[in-house]
Amino acid sequence: MSGAMRKAVFAKPLQEIFSAIPRRYELINLVLTWGGVNHWRQEATRECLAGVPSTVLDLGCGTGELTVNLMRRATYAVKVTGLDCSQPMLDLAMEKAAPLVRKPSFIKGYADALPFPDRYFDCVMVSFAFRNLLCENPLAQANLAEIFRVTAPGGKFVVLETGQPENRLLKALFHLYLRWWVLPVGWLISGDLDAYRYLAESAACFYPPEEIKQMLTRSGFSRVSSRQFLFGAIALYAASR
Repeated sequence: MSGAMRKAVFAKPLQEIFSAIPRRYELINLVLTWGGVNHWRQEATRECLAGVPSTVLDLGCGTGELTVNLMRRATYAVKVTGLDCSQPMLDLAMEKAAPLVRKPSFIKGYADALPFPDRYFDCVMVSFAFRNLLCENPLAQANLAEIFRVTAPGGKFVVLETGQPENRLLKALFHLYLRWWVLPVGWLISGDLDAYRYLAESAACFYPPEEIKQMLTRSGFSRVSSRQFLFGAIALYAASR
């Protein structure tokens, strides 16, 4: 991606971008991933609940798919909070959670100033929003510091995000897929070119797993592990405090 394109992509506030596409957001995710997004979220949920956390934060929860999935899969009482900067996304999340007997709470907020006490959550999760917090973001370090601050000692940070295949051919094919499938199809269904240009370009330039592990370690996390799906196009990270 050229410097001019990079600047254009990340100049638009993310809140504006994601407030424009919520109604069809999950439908588009299913189409763009051929249904794989549900399986990957199940794996992330399993990773989180394996530690039997009593408090969980779904950071950048969007329309609440992961938040609701956590509540449904938990076999014990767990307090789940979803936080996002987009009110339209949160409105949809609350609609999805309405039928649940045990409901999560939803809060509008920002990752660089999380409205929670220190060491509050046994598990913090981010699903396909981590690159928004890091990639070309001047608040990247503040975002990581806040995530570490609200994670309890012995707690876990779980990230589900796009990756970068190690094989050069597969990486090239993945980037072509982002440009010629994710961008046009997302635009066609949503009607928002800027949103899906951002999504495609941010995924193409996001950091490979080893860099993510180093960033998490520098932020204070330990025992950082990763698993790859789709030959590395999707990655699941787990780190401990």
